[in-house]
Amino acid sequence: MKKPYDFFLRFTKQQQKGVVALLLLILVVQLGYYICVSVLFTGDKFTSQEEREWLSHQTEIDRLQLQKSQKRDTIFPFNPNYISDYKAYVLGINLKQLNKLNEYRQSGAFINSAQEFQNVTGVHDTVLAKLSPYFRFSVKPISKQSDNEQHVIPAITHKDEIVIIDINKATSEELIKIHGIGDYYSKLIIERREQLGGYVSMEQMDDFSQIPQQAIILLKEHFQVKEVPQTLKINVNSASLNQLSRFPYFDKDLARAIITHRSMLGKFVKIEDLLKINGFPVQKEKIIALYLEF
Repeated sequence: MKKPYDFFLRFTKQQQKGVVALLLLILVVQLGYYICVSVLFTGDKFTSQEEREWLSHQTEIDRLQLQKSQKRDTIFPFNPNYISDYKAYVLGINLKQLNKLNEYRQSGAFINSAQEFQNVTGVHDTVLAKLSPYFRFSVKPISKQSDNEQHVIPAITHKDEIVIIDINKATSEELIKIHGIGDYYSKLIIERREQLGGYVSMEQMDDFSQIPQQAIILLKEHFQVKEVPQTLKINVNSASLNQLSRFPYFDKDLARAIITHRSMLGKFVKIEDLLKINGFPVQKEKIIALYLEF
């Protein structure tokens, strides 16, 4: 009677070794598959002590992340007549609504109430309810007068008594009292203020190269930063190219260089890290630092 394994003995030794090796390989593969399935379906049993400790703190980590996101969503008081593209994006105002606002402003009209803001832009009630508590209206329309009763605002010169006004609360009417500052330049100053969330130094008036130097001197004499404002912070480690290039102190080339630098060398930790980038306005380092977060 033939034994079941007699056929195996008919193979050469080399063939027998090959068969044994194949059987061992099948066994190893089956064992590996079993272990993988066990890990997937009973993963908790294989969790290390370190992983269990980390998971025990997950609730606290989620809470801190929520607090951080809520902090970034803080809205500061602003004048809805001067909303930049970037600020509109942050506030949840879409491009179509922003264009309506810009067209209304270009007609020479000003918004003076929350309801008027909604009528002009068409924002939803929920958006209006969220933003309206932060509206600050400083520009009021001038009532129509006859030619003989035209409203004339006397210009401020060196001869006038100096009355100090907070530049971050100054109205258009107060700015155009400065000799050399008309409607156009006052609009530039207020728009930049809204874009930044406020001025941190009167030295920022030097940024307006188109304004006559004599007018700049008068601005510094009659206005100052009385309280440090809550500026709009830009996170240089997460801001997009568009967001960085819209920051008044960065142009598109510098914005690209910042993104390239952080993608190749990692996140920025402090303002000094940005000074290494070619084209960075080093002379304005201290002012720029107040508008950035890392």
